[in-house]
Amino acid sequence: MCRNIKTLFNFAPPATEDEIQAASLQFVRKLSGFNEPSKANEAAFNQAVAEVTEAARRLLDSLVTRAEPRNREIEIERARVRSVKRFGTGKS
Repeated sequence: MCRNIKTLFNFAPPATEDEIQAASLQFVRKLSGFNEPSKANEAAFNQAVAEVTEAARRLLDSLVTRAEPRNREIEIERARVRSVKRFGTGKS
């Protein structure tokens, strides 16, 4: 699950609300052990996602760096190369 949580700081353009919410959802899934909560836990699960999303947004807004923003396309390509090196191409 946690492999889906991506670094969101210092990208051009900045992380979107959808990206922050998706990372928050993955975090809450990992903590709770639920991919989808039961009806009994749904309200608490959704509240946790909302709170983590809010905290993540505040964190990203408050961080500072002197480094140049990273390029999303370059980082995606680097991740793809690492994945191929680690797992192979997956084709026979």
